[in-house]
Amino acid sequence: MVYIYRKVIGNKGYYYLRASERKGTKVIAKDLAYLGESIEEVQKNLTKLPQYNDQIRKTYKTIHNFLESNIYLEKIKQSKIKSDDYLGDKLLEVEACKLHYSKKFKHYNGLTKEEIFKNFIIEFAFNTTNIEGNTIKLNETRNLLQNGISPKDKPLRDIYDLKNTEEVFNWLQESKQKVTHELIIEIHKRLVANIDKRIGYRTQEVRVIKSNFKATPFPYIKADMDILLKWYEKNKDKLHPLVLTTIFHHKFETIHPFFDGNGRTGRILLNYILMKNNYPPMVIHTKIRNNYLLALRKADKSNLKESNVKDYDLLIQFVSDEMVKSYWNIFL
Repeated sequence: MVYIYRKVIGNKGYYYLRASERKGTKVIAKDLAYLGESIEEVQKNLTKLPQYNDQIRKTYKTIHNFLESNIYLEKIKQSKIKSDDYLGDKLLEVEACKLHYSKKFKHYNGLTKEEIFKNFIIEFAFNTTNIEGNTIKLNETRNLLQNGISPKDKPLRDIYDLKNTEEVFNWLQESKQKVTHELIIEIHKRLVANIDKRIGYRTQEVRVIKSNFKATPFPYIKADMDILLKWYEKNKDKLHPLVLTTIFHHKFETIHPFFDGNGRTGRILLNYILMKNNYPPMVIHTKIRNNYLLALRKADKSNLKESNVKDYDLLIQFVSDEMVKSYWNIFL
């Protein structure tokens, strides 16, 4: 396969068209052509390599994603935005996604936007439910949500799980509602429709498997959710939106206010807060579930009222990476 590779020498970057090939257990890489020092030069010089046209075409999406993401990254670098202690170097990549989302994606043809969002929801629904044990595969999810064809020999619970997720996301896309007890309970109610009749904050204790935190005792859930919502109101105009929603997500999960569906509700809320702040929604991928859980566990060192940078650094870096990866793979 061929791709664009950036070499950094000193403080300068140099772009090359590179090919890699697996031979046995080794991957052999070879530079095919020098493309220049800027993205503009790269775009121009790629058209002057007819001998590699077939190879470039085969990996067009990868090359296109690289070029588009770097164009917007350069634009953000030139804007000299204020640094963020939580995000560090990831701030530029996150803001590049937002810039493309607001300046380019939102100006796509309406049908194109609808199709891209449909694809996003399929990816999101599959990953967010699979993290919690849903057994339906990605291609089956696509067939269900795109074509209305239910997979054979799968539990009804798993089917409702996916369909509910799609319904809730579509419902929230244009919503302007504030983040309140009522909204959170309604999101959860819709997510567990036809799955679990236990609606509202739980009234018994639960044990969170494979965790190193104790969920809030049920008599104190309302009080702890009050603390979380007050924290949100206090910080919604102070913290970067990705930082805000990541910390909110973690604190929500440690409270674990519902009998079931806490993770799915938390990831929907994470995206709702992003979209309220004009950032694109994102996917947390099930294939790196263990990294996700590890990052959440590290953040447990901060209690409900704390938000220490060192406790949240791993989780915020993880969520930032997932946003950037899912954005350029889905929204282009």
